Amino acid sequence: MTTVRLPLFPLNSVLFPGLVLPLNVFEERYRALMRDLLKAAPEIPDTDPAVSDEPRLFVVVAIRDGHEVAPSASGMPDDVTTKEAGAGPAAGFGDDPLKAFHGVGCIADAATIRERADGGFEVLATGTRRVRLHSVDASGPYLTAEVEELPEEDGDEAGALAEGVLRAFRSYQKRLAGARERSMTSGADLPDEPSVVSYLVAAAAVLDVPTKQRLLQSPDAASRLRDELKLLRAETAIIRHLPSLPATDLTRQATSLN
Repeated sequence: MTTVRLPLFPLNSVLFPGLVLPLNVFEERYRALMRDLLKAAPEIPDTDPAVSDEPRLFVVVAIRDGHEVAPSASGMPDDVTTKEAGAGPAAGFGDDPLKAFHGVGCIADAATIRERADGGFEVLATGTRRVRLHSVDASGPYLTAEVEELPEEDGDEAGALAEGVLRAFRSYQKRLAGARERSMTSGADLPDEPSVVSYLVAAAAVLDVPTKQRLLQSPDAASRLRDELKLLRAETAIIRHLPSLPATDLTRQATSLN
């Protein structure tokens, strides 16, 4: 087993390989992380200092439901907590931060890190590879984690499953666009590589964090696609019936995060 230690960036959302992640960094612990990433990838003369060809890697991990102690805003623990006396990099995540996070995350590469006048950062990162967390270290200015990269395999019948998921996803998009009374991006240009399809659909579908986390942790693309096919069909069926329900009936329906 080969592991590496990387900075950790907890969020109330799931990042998938290949997906773009914009971040508004305002907490001091994460500002320190970004400053260190900038130092690790020196500026190239006569180029935009915010952009780098060198990897600027950190791990995005989803916070387990009910484990976030600190108040939250914009998908991360509130800066007020980190300003309290004695508050450290693990503020808001309990005595054992490892238990506060899901066990599988995604390495992000921050291609753009732009510092604002107020000391915060605007970051544009891309998910690259899935990793499993083995330990979390809170001894520095921000959390770091020892992680092991997970293999990416297609699995049995991945190609056929990807075709079925794309068809189901297009139907889901149309139903969702109708339910929300707005247009959505056409699926005409969607990729056909099974692993890419599996991650793109997982990110684009309106699903709660535990469901997205389950998809991220799937052992291979085929398993993820099978799960997505069931989810898309179920969600499409729900959306299809919502507009036909009388308003009085809609108010009696249980609220769903999906």
